Amino acid sequence: MHIVIIGGGLGGSTTAGALREQGFDGDVTLVGAEAHLPYDRPPLSKDYLSGSSTFDDGVVLHPREWYDEQRISLLLGTRATAVDPRGHRVTLNDGTTLEYDKLVLATGSTARTLSLPGADAQCVHTLRTREDSDAIRAEFGEGRRLVVIGGGWIGLEVAASARGVGTTVTVLEHEELPLLKALGPEMAQVFADLHTEHDVDLRPTVEVAEIVTEGGRATGVRLGDGSTVEADAVVIGVGAAPDLSLAETAGLDLDGGVLVDASLRSSDPDVYAVGDIAAHDHPTFGRIRVEHWNAASTHPVTAVAALLGGDAAYTDAPYFFSDQYDLGMEYLGHAPQGTYDRVATSGDVGKREFVASWLDGSGRLLAVMNVNVWEGLDGLRGYVGSQEPVPDEVVQVVAQK
Repeated sequence: MHIVIIGGGLGGSTTAGALREQGFDGDVTLVGAEAHLPYDRPPLSKDYLSGSSTFDDGVVLHPREWYDEQRISLLLGTRATAVDPRGHRVTLNDGTTLEYDKLVLATGSTARTLSLPGADAQCVHTLRTREDSDAIRAEFGEGRRLVVIGGGWIGLEVAASARGVGTTVTVLEHEELPLLKALGPEMAQVFADLHTEHDVDLRPTVEVAEIVTEGGRATGVRLGDGSTVEADAVVIGVGAAPDLSLAETAGLDLDGGVLVDASLRSSDPDVYAVGDIAAHDHPTFGRIRVEHWNAASTHPVTAVAALLGGDAAYTDAPYFFSDQYDLGMEYLGHAPQGTYDRVATSGDVGKREFVASWLDGSGRLLAVMNVNVWEGLDGLRGYVGSQEPVPDEVVQVVAQK
C-alpha cells in the first residue's frame, strides 16, 4: 500500500509521522514544493523573524535523518500539478507520476496580496515562506520605515518584531480596530493599545489607494484621502487563501475549502485533507475551516486513523497563539465578531494579565483567551463549545491562580 502526502509543511510532516506511529508499514511519499525540509510557519512572524531563533533549530520540524529512520520518501522542491482520482495518480512538475492507494492533501495556504498599483514593486513583501521572512527581516533597523497593510495576526506580529529592533512602523487597517473580526471590539482594543504604547503609528479606517514607487522600489503608500505614508518597505498582511488548486483538478467537493467529513475524508473516499484547506464537520461549531497551526498539527492523527480503517472523528476546538512584545496569548474556541453576546474577563486587563471568555446569551462558552496567565485555559477548556452554561464562579476564578 502506498500513501502519498502532498504538502511539505506541518500538516504533511505530521501526517507522515502519524502513519508510522499508528503502525502503518507500507510506503509513504511526502511531496513538498519548497526545497527546505518541512518546517513550522508560526516562527516566521515571531522568533525567526525577530532573529531570536535559527531556521534549523527553531523552525525545521525534523532533521533529514528522522525521515530516513521513519522510511518516509521525501520529494522536496517538487510541485504536484494534478491529481487523477480515477487513476489514483499524481502528476509532478517534472512530468513524472506517482500512483497512490490513499492520498492526503496538506497544501496549506498562500498569502493574499492586493490588486494595487505598485504591489509588485521591489521592497513590497508578503509572508508565507522562509525566504519571505528573511526578506522582511532585512528591511528592519534603526532609521528604517516599514508600512504594514493589514492589522491581523501576521501584520501585528511583523510590526512587533520590527519595533523590537527600532524600526519605525505604521500599520494601516481598514476596520476600526486591528483584529476586530477575530476578537470583537472588547479585546481588539487591548491589542490596539499594546501597539500604540510601543510607538506603532496605528491608523484605522483607512483605504489604501496605491503603493508609491520610484525606480521600481516602494517609497510609500498613498491613502484614499490623498495623503502618503513614506516607507522604505511595505508588508502586505491581509490574510491567506487556501491552496485548492490540486483539489480542483481532482474534482473534489469544495466550498471555501475542501469539504471533508468529521474524519477529514473528502468527497473521494481515498482522498483526505488536513490543515488550512480542510473545511470539516465539527460537532460543536458546525462546518469550519481553520487557518491555524493547531489544525495542521492535530488533524493528521484523526485523518490517519480513519485512512487506516478506524472510526475516527475530529472534535478539537480551534486553538492559536500569538506573541507580541511582552504579551503572550492563547485562544481556544471560535467566537468571531457577531456570534457572541458578551465578553467576561477576570484578572487585570489594564496590566494585560487576564482571561477573557466569550459567552452566548445562554451562558455557554464559545471561546476563551488567556493573556500572560498561562494556566488560564485549564479550568475552562472543558466548557468550550459545551451545550451546558459555564458557571460564573469558574469564569471569575481562573485568572486568580
